[in-house]
Amino acid sequence: MSVLSPDLYMRLVAAVDGMPAFPKSVQKILELTRNMACSPKDLVAVIDKDPVVTVKVLRVVNSVYYGLATRITSIDQAVVFLGFNTIKNLALSIAAIGMLPGHPLAGFDGQRYLMHSLTCAGVARQLAHRLPDADPHDVFIAGLLHDFGKVVVAQFMPVEFRRSLEMSLWREIPLHEALCEVIGVDHAAVGAMLAEKWRFAKELVDTIHYQHEPQTCDTAMMACVFAANQISKRLGYDYGGSLMVQELPPTVLQRLGGKLADVMASLGDLTGLVNEARLFAKN
Repeated sequence: MSVLSPDLYMRLVAAVDGMPAFPKSVQKILELTRNMACSPKDLVAVIDKDPVVTVKVLRVVNSVYYGLATRITSIDQAVVFLGFNTIKNLALSIAAIGMLPGHPLAGFDGQRYLMHSLTCAGVARQLAHRLPDADPHDVFIAGLLHDFGKVVVAQFMPVEFRRSLEMSLWREIPLHEALCEVIGVDHAAVGAMLAEKWRFAKELVDTIHYQHEPQTCDTAMMACVFAANQISKRLGYDYGGSLMVQELPPTVLQRLGGKLADVMASLGDLTGLVNEARLFAKN
């Protein structure tokens, strides 16, 4: 990435500062689900204090997707039924949905964005289980947030974002390349600035920052997120421009042990994962 002009840098800082903080309830849920000694009661105590998370967790657990014969009406029951990981992933999704831009000039398609991010996160989590040095929890977060810079740009630079979208479609180039031409920086750099502000770990910040240059950040997390990003596109879920699927670069290929088609085939039927992403994107 080229050196940013002082004016552009100040615009980006203002945009990042203008984004809301990651919800405290979600931060607490993340912290609790990492603690092996955490009990369902601890998790319930946090969720009960957040009416938005409470309502949406109950909506999800009572959806047709789970097909329960008896309606669940308490968070205690929902936590036991869904389990810690699903609650954590749902809470993260709720936080992401709450920050999507509403500016009409941006032309931002929230549902399409969420489906790409959630399928990427879900696939990345599955891939992380294969690598001894990848944490599935952290990798899911990285997959979910890898494109969050697009949210920042669409919210605070809506005209430039729409112009970049149109250029991406017209010239059939990736959105990040169009953003670089129109604004002077891509969403990866902006997303990394935001993740740093939210005090996420350096590995996650670097994964977001170098997602288009995976050879610069040769980590297990990067391998999972890069491959999952391409698999999400191959499934038909992308945001911005054409569905341009990239082959795995050598660093990623070596970690995952095969080309993109082989890695995708080894995951088996992804219908359940996609349906869960669709469920979370609605709520």
